[in-house]
Amino acid sequence: MSRHSIDRPADLDAVRDSYDRVADNYVHMVRTTGIGDIRRHPWLKASIDAFADSVDGLGPVLDVGCGPGTVTAYLAGRGLDVSGVDLSPRMVENARRLYPECRFEVASATELDLGEATLGGVLGWWSLFNLPRAVLPQVLAHFARALEPGGFFITATHVGDGDLRRTEAYGGVAVEWTTHKWRPEELVELIERAGLAPVAELRIPADEHTGPGVVVMARKPA
Repeated sequence: MSRHSIDRPADLDAVRDSYDRVADNYVHMVRTTGIGDIRRHPWLKASIDAFADSVDGLGPVLDVGCGPGTVTAYLAGRGLDVSGVDLSPRMVENARRLYPECRFEVASATELDLGEATLGGVLGWWSLFNLPRAVLPQVLAHFARALEPGGFFITATHVGDGDLRRTEAYGGVAVEWTTHKWRPEELVELIERAGLAPVAELRIPADEHTGPGVVVMARKPA
C-alpha cells in the first residue's frame, strides 16, 4: 500500500475485472490496427519522445497503467530505466509475454509505495481517466512527491464534460467502468495544485475511433 493515504476507489475491483476481460481483445486490436500504438500516431509519438528526451539521465521512470506494455517497451528501447505497473493482472501477463525484457508488476495507481524524490519520470498515459474525480488529485500529488526535483510527469486523457459509463468495450466485451472526462484547463489546474509546473500541452481532435484528448507534460520545480 501507499505510505501516503489515497482513497480506494469504490469501483476498483469492478474496473480491474473489466480490464482483465478485455485485455486479450485490446492487445489484438493494438497489434492488428495500430490503435493505441504510439508508433502509428505521429503526434502522440512526438509527445513520448519529448518526455524521453527530458527524463534521460534523471533516474528511473514509472509507467502507471501500462496496459500491455507498448509504451514501456518503447521507452526501454530509447535506453531509459523504465518499468510498468497496471491494475489488471491479465494486462500484465500480456505485457510480460510481449516484452520479456521489461519489468512489469500488478498495482493500482492508488496503492503505489513510492519513495519521495525517487523517480526521474512518471507516466499516466491514457490510464488515469477511470480514477474518481476526488481521487485523481491525491494520485497526482503522490506522483509529484515521488519525482526528483527537475523530474517530469506526462499524462494523456479524454476531453469533455462529465462522466461516461461504459458497459461494453473492445469487441463488445461486458465491462463496468466510468470514463471521467476533463476539460484541459481543469486537468492543468489539478497538475499545478499537485506541485508541478506544466511545460507543454497538446490537444488531440476526435477521429473515427475516439473522442478528443489532451496530453500534458509537467516538471517538478528544481
